[in-house]
Amino acid sequence: MKLRQLVVAFAAMGLMSNAAWPVSQQDVARLGQDLTPTGAEKTGSKDGSIPAFEGESKPLPGWTYGKVRADYWKYKDEKPLFVIDATNVDKYADKLTPGQIQMLKQVKGYTMPVYPTHRECGLPTSVEDNTKAGAIKSAIAKDGWSLESATLPGVPFPIPQNGVEVMWNWLMRYQGVAAEWPDAYTIVSPRPGSSQSIVTRWNQLIYYPWAKSGQHSPQDNGGLQNGFYYLYTEPAALAGQGTMQRYYFSKDTDTYYYFTGQRRVRRLPAYSYDAPLIGFENQYPADISFVFYGNPDRFDWKLVGKKEIYVPYDGFAMQRFNTKLDDAMGPNFLNPNMRRYELHRVWEIEGTVKAGMRHSTPKKTLFVDEDSWLVAVGDDYDAQGKIWKAKENYITPEWEIGACASAASVYNDLVSGRYVFDETVVGTGKDIKFYPPGSSDPRLTDQYFTGENLSAISDR
Repeated sequence: MKLRQLVVAFAAMGLMSNAAWPVSQQDVARLGQDLTPTGAEKTGSKDGSIPAFEGESKPLPGWTYGKVRADYWKYKDEKPLFVIDATNVDKYADKLTPGQIQMLKQVKGYTMPVYPTHRECGLPTSVEDNTKAGAIKSAIAKDGWSLESATLPGVPFPIPQNGVEVMWNWLMRYQGVAAEWPDAYTIVSPRPGSSQSIVTRWNQLIYYPWAKSGQHSPQDNGGLQNGFYYLYTEPAALAGQGTMQRYYFSKDTDTYYYFTGQRRVRRLPAYSYDAPLIGFENQYPADISFVFYGNPDRFDWKLVGKKEIYVPYDGFAMQRFNTKLDDAMGPNFLNPNMRRYELHRVWEIEGTVKAGMRHSTPKKTLFVDEDSWLVAVGDDYDAQGKIWKAKENYITPEWEIGACASAASVYNDLVSGRYVFDETVVGTGKDIKFYPPGSSDPRLTDQYFTGENLSAISDR
């Protein structure tokens, strides 16, 4: 019986809790055989709509960083196979998420252009080797959520047994040793009846110490999962304010914030989870970044199974930094010319808030691409069990690191009618930059991502 059939069978019996059965050496032997080295099914779908795994994406000759990636993608001239809208949504409902269905039915004019599927989200050979070497050794701690052991950089649980393991595959997504947005936007669409958007401009650097060459564990670097630096450049009221965060494998996040008016750094102990970020009129909780960001400890994560879903993929348009921002955004949703959907197999996991914990969204569902372990789509539910937010990551190959990443994200609020276009370089003139192992940038150290350094580099 195939892995997908086993997962669905056990899920139907209600056995997909956080308790896991051991992964055997026989399971691990499948990696690189009928499974890819990181756990996806190599074969395509029976009807051919999902192809077999194709391997790592490569640009056309002549691409170097700073050139528009979309111009060097070999499938750049493809046209949509069909478009899903309110008139035909029921026809495709079995391959859509609940949030996608509600967007199509509720938001006037919303469409999803569907393109041919390509499976080119590979990983470097060293990451594949670490995945196989660590597949049996990886473990969740007794607290039920933190990553106790893993061989990194690699996919900790290529043959996942429960939802929290899939979450750690997502959190340990390989992005090189760092990703930088030298100039970027977050835009919140206007309130209904208004024409005034919230426009923030910023730069950002995320550092992954465990992604350096070799083999590393969650205990290295003081248990640091990633360092995160964020600096507002617009609007004037926020310009110069900055955040330095330290995310860990097994403890709470440290957050430091520089206030320009006070010319000092303050520690913000509650600037995580569903805390609203400064400057966004409560439209941006801290853990909504990249659909889900931060510790997974407030939720019980259930592995529902694997499905075929139309998800955002090959989002090269999202890195067209020479496109005008106004051309990308509509009043109620992102321009469909910017959005590309493909049929892919995804792992569905469901998070429900633990007893005694609190969160503004007591239930979340995430749909995680089997090839890249990137979250493609997520739905947030409110306290009444209704869909509140439908969220998307635009999964895109990033050639300098030999892996895929999110080129931008969109969070659609189905209650307020607003949406957030996030992490986008559209209109900036500068691309996202990914740093492979061996990069010599002096900022890529643990010491850079501290409150003391935030104070030293802040000058307003």
